[in-house]
Amino acid sequence: MDNNAVTQEKKEPAAVLMLQGTASDVGKSLVTAALGRIMTQDGYRTAPFKSQNMALNSYVTVDGKEIGRAQGMQAEAFGIEATTDMNPILLKPSGEMSAQIVVHGVPHAALSAREYREKFLPEAKGTVMEALNRLRKEYDIVMIEGAGSPAEINLKSRDIVNMNLAGWADAPVLLVADIDRGGVFAFLVGTLELLEPHERARVKGFIINKFRGDLSLLQPGLDWLEQRTGIPVLGVLPFLPQLRIEAEDSVVLEGTSGHRQKDDGKELDIAVIRYPRISNFTDFDPLGEEPDTAVRYVTRPQELGTPDVILLPGTKNTAADLSYLREQGFPDAIDRALNSGTLQLAGICGGYQMLGVELHDPHAVESHEPGTSAGLGYLPLSTVFLQHKTTVRVSGRLAPGHPLQLFGASSDTELDTVIAGYEIHMGTTSSLDTSAVSGLFELTGDAGRKLDEGWGTKDGKVWGTYLHGVFHNDSLRRAWLDGLRLSKGLKPLETTYSAAALREIEFDRLADAARQNLNMEAIYGIMGIHREGEF
Repeated sequence: MDNNAVTQEKKEPAAVLMLQGTASDVGKSLVTAALGRIMTQDGYRTAPFKSQNMALNSYVTVDGKEIGRAQGMQAEAFGIEATTDMNPILLKPSGEMSAQIVVHGVPHAALSAREYREKFLPEAKGTVMEALNRLRKEYDIVMIEGAGSPAEINLKSRDIVNMNLAGWADAPVLLVADIDRGGVFAFLVGTLELLEPHERARVKGFIINKFRGDLSLLQPGLDWLEQRTGIPVLGVLPFLPQLRIEAEDSVVLEGTSGHRQKDDGKELDIAVIRYPRISNFTDFDPLGEEPDTAVRYVTRPQELGTPDVILLPGTKNTAADLSYLREQGFPDAIDRALNSGTLQLAGICGGYQMLGVELHDPHAVESHEPGTSAGLGYLPLSTVFLQHKTTVRVSGRLAPGHPLQLFGASSDTELDTVIAGYEIHMGTTSSLDTSAVSGLFELTGDAGRKLDEGWGTKDGKVWGTYLHGVFHNDSLRRAWLDGLRLSKGLKPLETTYSAAALREIEFDRLADAARQNLNMEAIYGIMGIHREGEF
């Protein structure tokens, strides 16, 4: 890293660069991460910013606030702690036409799409610009990410995340397009055609993403594009297979549902039930990186079979997704699996709540009216939904007397293993019969508050926790998997990989690909930063 690139005391507001896309899921978040990682490597204090994000896969900051996972990931790539200034407005869809509005990490209101547009957006500019200006005072560069497309005609008048924001911040714009989905030239030219002249003037370059093949065959098209628009192509990024960086949107799970592939060579089969409002599915990413473990997502009971483990993930609406499970016939399929050889059933956050006996919603937090509903009944637990959301980072250890089969622990030395993660939930869960279950964790939250967290049956067959990121704890993850192996008569593997180290490797892999294929000199120049002799 070039630590001498910025040595004098910061006086001017940070330089800004905005990444917008021709559509959703063209790779804006990863391109932003790649460029910011490069700038960090080059010695610039760099921060990410997205004024408004829509995602169910969220991130908890060190002070216990909730933001979009993409900005949390980008902050990690830039080597800094994430704050709510990096994503001041987060939308968490709770229905087809409604969402929870989170402002600076705290739930603000539950609004319909029309209410959000008519009541909230007119006042949002101040919130957005105050956050951005704070970042510009603290950092040298702020990388701004747009959302969706800037050419959504019906949304432009009250836009706070694309071209209006670029104007407020006086930010140059790079337009990112995904060639892998086809029609890349139509996407780029069509987007420009739908922009107003002053908006088009902000677009200073194109980045084409996810290219496979011989670049020389694409060159005539690139030449035509530059001649047609007068805007330079700043580079073509290659498709990077198996890029192991956490995704924000569950759209990445499309096409992953299905039966077990018997020839996958993996000895452990883990099935994650994917309901419509699945959230924080990245909890399970580290499992898929283990050499002996296959993780698959199922949307139909017929796909479940008899896996070694069934996992119920988090959800934005526990009651609605629990109804979905029943409508699809999952409870019978789960019962059959447990009676036919499935070793464990486990739930995280909303999935943990589902495992209990009863769900109380006295304030209509998850339903249209107050009421009580039945859980799946696998654990003697009662959950009460509250109007206050718990968002906290926690750390601690396994609880004394935890179910040994759950974690594959062979001695009390395992109790000293440090456990870390975070919680995001609107409810409290308590045991109706502590004699039938054992606690899982002893944790410490904010202000040193002690937390007894999670419950499991004493034989370890069914367990649940609010702890997101539980499988990102390397020793715990491998001990748990080895416990499954021992239950199947297999020898333990004992050694594992570091999830944190792998993430750093992948950040560098992403940045290396960008540095090799993008005109970084031109990109710095567009931002008004000139690094003579550096390229």
